[in-house]
Amino acid sequence: MRIDIGKTASGKIVSLPLARANRHGLVTGSTGGGKTVTLQRLAEEFSRAGVPVFAADVKGDLSGVAALGDHGSPLAARAVAMAGRFTPDRFPVQLWDIFGTHGTKIRTSVQAIGPGLLARMLKLNQTQEGALEICFRKSEDDRDWMLTLDDLRWSLNDMMDNREDICRQYGNITSASIASIQRQLLSLDSQGGDKLFGEPPFDITDFMRVDDFGRGVINLLHADTLMECPKLYAVFLLWLLTELFRVLPEAGDVDKPKLVFFFDEAHLLFSDAPKELVQQIERLVRLVRSKGVGVFFVTQSPADIPDTVLAQLGSRIQHALRAYTPKDQRMVKAAAQAFRENREVDVRKEITALAVGEALISVLDDTVVPTKVEKVEILPPSAQVGPISQMERDAVMASTPLLARYADVENSEEAIWRFRDRMREARGLARPAMETNEPWVPGSYAQFVPDFAPRAPRSLGKGHYVRQICLWSGVFVGSVTALSFVLN
Repeated sequence: MRIDIGKTASGKIVSLPLARANRHGLVTGSTGGGKTVTLQRLAEEFSRAGVPVFAADVKGDLSGVAALGDHGSPLAARAVAMAGRFTPDRFPVQLWDIFGTHGTKIRTSVQAIGPGLLARMLKLNQTQEGALEICFRKSEDDRDWMLTLDDLRWSLNDMMDNREDICRQYGNITSASIASIQRQLLSLDSQGGDKLFGEPPFDITDFMRVDDFGRGVINLLHADTLMECPKLYAVFLLWLLTELFRVLPEAGDVDKPKLVFFFDEAHLLFSDAPKELVQQIERLVRLVRSKGVGVFFVTQSPADIPDTVLAQLGSRIQHALRAYTPKDQRMVKAAAQAFRENREVDVRKEITALAVGEALISVLDDTVVPTKVEKVEILPPSAQVGPISQMERDAVMASTPLLARYADVENSEEAIWRFRDRMREARGLARPAMETNEPWVPGSYAQFVPDFAPRAPRSLGKGHYVRQICLWSGVFVGSVTALSFVLN
């Protein structure tokens, strides 16, 4: 099976074999060149082939895949000119949103994110990251796992209060490092980062669904608000990719991917990234292929992606690049050299002259060899291009079968119990005998309180009065004796 991407001036259809889609890809081009429409075309074609898709909807435009295309649109006219007909279509869509406003909530725990990604999210230096790693190690040793940012704050405060003991057991930490982490947590809170942490936890396999007709579900993460915190956005998407690698079994070479993951605005991931993080991403991209996952990075320039990661990307779609400065010209030259040569296409010249909707494409063929570069016009999508209305969005959100699964946990204590039980189960630990999942019942504490209720009155016999007379007589005699001793 293949997915059609574009058409050359000679009428040749350029398509990508589905079996090579998990060899990853790259979509690049300046703003306004047509990257979003290309991304939508790819998502629709993968969905038709039964491949689930994940993409971050940065501008809201991708939500249009949930609505039928318009016969009267310019893209419909272009489809008729290129293919002879235009057939409107819509696709199964699952909307996601960290904040829960424009889609189903995605939540996880501080413990699941881990110190490395959290340090990147908080923009910590090496010393501060070391203090954060100690905090995670201590919480693991104490079995006091952290669900929310508040839990992390309490753990940091505890480290501050017991700093001498912590330093002896785990290594040196400074109050300045802990204070800096606390300040960064406040900044993350102000940007809404706390909404990411809570119960119930997100299950990454919910990305990998198909509808009743065998079409892959297109999972769209509403990223409009999320983009106001670029590091949170980039690290969150990297965590999703890490979860895919951790959870999915080995698949080897597959007829079609289990999931295609579009990483839009990929430059945010690599901007100011330390060498260790780049190495981690390169390794992740290389290994996740064997899990049956294809990753497509979407960004403005190939120069935004480190060379070690670029080497892992088999298919390339290049929209127009603008070269106004010497640096831009060097970038264009490097982009042109990345393609397999085609004598009929002057790549370096074409890159700066491409019209909107045109692109240079090279994909992996059936023998896993890159094809010669071709200049094509991208085939138009079948669904609506542009965002759906709020009413349509509400209807899509209400119809999802995942609505109940990811509903809010109203009781915070219940959320904590669930989280701790899950942590113990993952580590093979038994529940402490003193803990219970039984709901709290008002007044249930009474079973633990001694019975101080007064006893029923009983009749007093003559013996009681005799004992009382003897008692008070003894008290009187003792008092007189003591008084005589004092006076004498």
